[in-house]
Amino acid sequence: MISKPDKNKLRQKRHTRVRGKISGTAERPRLNIFRSNTNIYAQVIDDVAGVTLASASSLKIAEGTKSEQAKKVGELVAKAATAKGIEDVIFDRGGYLYHGRVQALAEGAREAGLKF
Repeated sequence: MISKPDKNKLRQKRHTRVRGKISGTAERPRLNIFRSNTNIYAQVIDDVAGVTLASASSLKIAEGTKSEQAKKVGELVAKAATAKGIEDVIFDRGGYLYHGRVQALAEGAREAGLKF
């Protein structure tokens, strides 16, 4: 009997492959996305120092659809990053397709002032 491939393991493989090519620095940190079934999380990370500079999640956002919540998370993480003087980031979609909630988060971050 052939088993189905585990979607999360395949996503993790894609993410590892992409992480071999991109890395965040102090001048241009990495905007990382993690998407669960119920929530979405975003972090701005300096990989050289191994430090999270800003973060936001949909844990405390109750109203709206998941895509609307993702857009708000993008705006929140952008505000937190710009408050620390960060304007340029490298977008790391975490192995997810650039579609739906990931795209909504990216658009929210761009509208709030992040450049990527």
